[in-house]
Amino acid sequence: MILIALLTTQILIIWAVEDLTLFESLWMSMTTIATVGYGDFAPVTYIGRISTILLMFVGAITLLTLIVSDFIEYRFYRRERILTGRWIYKMNNHIVIINTPKHGGMTYFMRFATQIRAVQGYETIPIMLLTREFPSGLPAELSDLGIVHFHGSGFDPDALKAVHAGSAKHIVVLAADESDPHSDSLTFDISHRLGELNLGQKTTVECVTDANRSRFKELGVRAVIRPVRTYPEIMVRSVVAPGSEKVLEDMFNYEHDHPHRYDLELDDLNWADIVSALIRHGIGTALAYIDNDDEVICHPPVNKEIEGKGLIVLVKSNETPDIEVVKEALERYRKFMEKWRNMQEDATITDSSASTPH
Repeated sequence: MILIALLTTQILIIWAVEDLTLFESLWMSMTTIATVGYGDFAPVTYIGRISTILLMFVGAITLLTLIVSDFIEYRFYRRERILTGRWIYKMNNHIVIINTPKHGGMTYFMRFATQIRAVQGYETIPIMLLTREFPSGLPAELSDLGIVHFHGSGFDPDALKAVHAGSAKHIVVLAADESDPHSDSLTFDISHRLGELNLGQKTTVECVTDANRSRFKELGVRAVIRPVRTYPEIMVRSVVAPGSEKVLEDMFNYEHDHPHRYDLELDDLNWADIVSALIRHGIGTALAYIDNDDEVICHPPVNKEIEGKGLIVLVKSNETPDIEVVKEALERYRKFMEKWRNMQEDATITDSSASTPH
């Protein structure tokens, strides 16, 4: 502000005492303060020369130097704060991830960011890590993905404020050690803090011990999942589609439901018929089929006749049907469909006869 005031005063003085236009006064003053000095215009009066000297020494040499040095110092200060995780970003509708996995943290974050940004509507969502790891700065692999971090803990109210947890779209609390049940205590403390801030419905937490799940639910946490480091896709599904993590977890748990392969010939039913037959007979849910080239086909067209040599079916682990039960269910459905088609043909013939004039 002092520099602008000084420059404005100099322009007005030169315009008043020198034989120059307003624009020429502006031009001469700017070339003087920038220490360029083209020489095309120069003051000839004592007042003009004195004011130009003051502008040079006070404005250009002192104030301008201070401004430039302060700007450079600020850039170094900002860079140092960013590297050490102490810079406060302006963020909204972002994802906050609290804690860093004890093993494979960088790989987990890279896969998580890649997966989450492959989801429609999340292509450019900012990701903020709240962690005490990476004190010397994030690895280049994470920075290149647009991930930033703040050095702090999830149980610190000031740290939660610094990462703008209140305006986050999703909050993820990772288990500090996926193999240590005691890490649930830290997760619980952080979840309790988030619950006090009414952020439970935004929060997905990892729980090492299944017996502790109910405690997290009582805090109002939206979703609780097991820590599965090799599959961050489960966490991504939990974030963008709450509830789907339960289905995915069950597929990894052989105690409840599991995908089972049945080797049998498929040749005259479409996918909708197969799915319906297995569900109606209480066998399970068809997930995919194996074609004659041993390729597993997921999400086949529902009305296209399936030709293959096997099925992948999600069945109950404690009551897994054997292959004969599956064959019988499909055979019964074939007979049902054949009977239904015959009834449709008879009805068509009857309607046609009734509409024929006698």
